[in-house]
Amino acid sequence: MTAKQTQTETPAMDHAEMARLYADIAEKSGALLTKYMARSGSGVPAMKDELGIAKAFFEAWGLMLTDPVRVAEMQMKLWQDYMALWQNSMSRMMGQETAPVAQPNKTDRRFRHEDWENNFLYDYVKQSYLIAARHLHQSLGSVEGLDEKTAKKVDFYTRQYIDALSPSNFLLTNPEALRETVSSGGQNLVKGLNNLLEDLTRGNGEQLRVRMTDSSAFKLGENLATTKGKVVFQNDIMQLIQYAPLTDKVHATPLLIIPPWINKFYILDMRENNSFVRWAVEQGHTVFMVSWVNPDEKLAHKRFDDYLTDGSLAALDVIRDITGEAQANVIGYCLGGTLLACTLAWLAAKKQDRIRSATFFVTMIDFERPGELEVFIDEQQVSALEKKMEERGYLEGSEMATTFNMLRANDLIWSFVVNNYLLGKDPFPFDLLHWNGDSTRMPAAMHSFYLRNLYLKNLLRTPGGVTLAGTPIDITKVKVPAYFISTVEDHIAPWQSTYAGARMLQGPVRFVLGGSGHIAGIINPPAANKYGYWVNDKLDAQPDSWLAKATQHAGSWWTDWGKWAAKHGDKKIAARKPGNTKFKAIEDAPGSYVQQRIG
Repeated sequence: MTAKQTQTETPAMDHAEMARLYADIAEKSGALLTKYMARSGSGVPAMKDELGIAKAFFEAWGLMLTDPVRVAEMQMKLWQDYMALWQNSMSRMMGQETAPVAQPNKTDRRFRHEDWENNFLYDYVKQSYLIAARHLHQSLGSVEGLDEKTAKKVDFYTRQYIDALSPSNFLLTNPEALRETVSSGGQNLVKGLNNLLEDLTRGNGEQLRVRMTDSSAFKLGENLATTKGKVVFQNDIMQLIQYAPLTDKVHATPLLIIPPWINKFYILDMRENNSFVRWAVEQGHTVFMVSWVNPDEKLAHKRFDDYLTDGSLAALDVIRDITGEAQANVIGYCLGGTLLACTLAWLAAKKQDRIRSATFFVTMIDFERPGELEVFIDEQQVSALEKKMEERGYLEGSEMATTFNMLRANDLIWSFVVNNYLLGKDPFPFDLLHWNGDSTRMPAAMHSFYLRNLYLKNLLRTPGGVTLAGTPIDITKVKVPAYFISTVEDHIAPWQSTYAGARMLQGPVRFVLGGSGHIAGIINPPAANKYGYWVNDKLDAQPDSWLAKATQHAGSWWTDWGKWAAKHGDKKIAARKPGNTKFKAIEDAPGSYVQQRIG
C-alpha cells in the first residue's frame, strides 16, 4: 500500500473539532464530578435490593444446587456445544463447509455486520456468546420449585444480563466499532465519550439517559401533530382539542379519543401520512382529543378519580355542549382504554347513556396476566416506588420510559449504546423515537392507586371492587357496543390479556387482532398495507381457540374499524367548526399542555 493510498483511506483529523471536543469533555466531566462529590459528602448510602432481583437469584441458585445431577448434566451439554464449536471452527479453518453450532435469531440486529459471518475470529466469538447465553437462560429458566412471579423475574433479568454482555456491546469484540476506530484514528471514541458525558448530564449525573434520536429535528405543530384544530377547553389535568373538519358532511355522533397519560397524545397524530387523527377526520368524524397535562409536585394529590371526573366525564360534557349530541363514540388507547372501561362502568352505575360505542386500543381491563411488566410490580417494588413518589409528588417519566425500554433492551437500549458511544455517531432523527423519549410524569396518588388496585389486586374484574367518585363500579354491567384492537407482538398489553377483558363486557364485542406490537401495530395506516389482522365474530372462552378459528385479512385494521365506527356515527350533517360561543378557541392545536417537556 502506498503512502498516497493510506492518506486517501484515512481521513484527516480536524484538529479544531477535536480541540473543541476535548474542551467539552473536560467541562462536562468537571460538572458531573462536582455534582457527585456534593451528593457523596455525607457518605455513600448502602445498596438496597428494591427490585428484589438479588433475592430472586439467590433463591434460584439455591434450588439449582440442590440437584447436583442436573447441574452436571447442564455443564456437560455446555461442554459438548463448545467442543462442537471448536471442531467446526478447526474444520472451517481448513477450508471445509460447516454448519454453525449456534445462530442468532433472524430478527436479531446485533450481528448484521458481515464480519460476524465472514471473519473466523468474530464468528467464533459470536457463537461462543450465543452458546453461553442459551445455556445460562435455559439453566435459570427451568429451575423447579420457584413460585411463578419469582421465576418470571429470574427469567427477565437473566435476559437483561445476557443482552448486556453481548460482544457487540464492547469495542474489541465489535468488528464494526473496531474498523471505525482504526479508520478514524480513534476520533469515534472521543466523540463517543462526549456523547456519553452529554447523556449523563441530561440525567443530572444520577442516571444515564441514552439519546435515541435527534429531537432538535422535530417541533410539534410544524412537522409533528400538524392536524388543524383548536383547544376548546382546559382544566388542571387536560386540554380538549377539537379538530377542524376535512369533509363537507360529518357523522352526527362525535368521536372522543382518550390517550394514555403515560405518554403524549401525538402518537395518534405524528405525520400527515400516518396520523390516525387526520384519517378519522377524513372519514367524516368530528374528532375530539384529550391532551393530558405533564404533572409536577403541585398535582401530587390527583387521583384516578380525578382522571375520571376532570378527564373523560368533563370531556363528554364539553362535547355535548358543543355538538348538541347527547352521546359520543369514544376511543381509549392503553391506559386511556382502561379509563374508558371505568367510565362506562361508572355511567352504567349512574344509569347514564352517554357513550354510543367504545373502542379499545391495546387495552387491559383484566390484569391477571399483565405480561413482562409483571416483573416490575409486586408489593416490595410498589412500596419502594411509593416512597420515591412521596418525596417528589410524582413518578418521573424517564423512569417509566426505562422500564418500557427494558422490555426490548437490544433494540431500545444497547443498539444506541453502540451507535452513540462506540461508533461515536449522533442519533438519527426518527419521529417515533422522539415521541418515545418525550415522556410524562404521573401524580403519586393516581399511580399508586393504579398499581395497587389494578395490577396487584386486579379489582376491576371484581364487581364493586373499585370505587370511583363515590360510586362502586362493575365492568360486567357495560352493554355498550365495543371494538377491541390488540396486537400479536404486544409486550405491554398481551393480546391474551386484552381478550380476557373483552369477554367481561356484556354488549356486542368485535375483537380484532392486528400484526406487530403496541405502537407499530396501532399506527398502521391503510396506505402502508402492512401486518394484516385477524377477525372472528365469536368470542370463544380461550384466546388461542379464537385465533385458530379467526380469518386473516391483509392490510390495516383501520379500514375494518372505519366500517364498524360508521355504523355508530348516525346520520350525516353539515361539518362543524371547532368550539362555540360558550367554548371559544383557547389556542391552536396541538395546544400548550403537550409542549411541556421534562429534560
